[in-house]
Amino acid sequence: MTLEWEQVIVDAADPVALGRWWAGALGWVTVHDAPDEYEIRPAPDRLPGLLFVPVPEVKTVKNRLHLDFRPVDQRAEVERLLALGARHADVGQGEATWVTLADPEGNEFCVLGARQG
Repeated sequence: MTLEWEQVIVDAADPVALGRWWAGALGWVTVHDAPDEYEIRPAPDRLPGLLFVPVPEVKTVKNRLHLDFRPVDQRAEVERLLALGARHADVGQGEATWVTLADPEGNEFCVLGARQG
């Protein structure tokens, strides 16, 4: 059996606004722009992507799935993401080498430190 990872679905109150935020944060391109589906990818023909879809309920608890990113400069990247509208998030991580942030709709993600070794 062969599977290709197409995308991660992200529930959103405002799929277009959240999709645009993530496109700017990641430097990805928009491949589908509609009120009920907003998809971004690293490049038009590169997978996987992120697909933002509307849901009526608001986020109330910690995400069961989150994304981790490893930048070259953690401090600079955290500052850039905060300036774009991310905020610090506490999910019980305690003292950690990564920084937990949340996007404008509260979805947690981590900005990792330098790779060891």
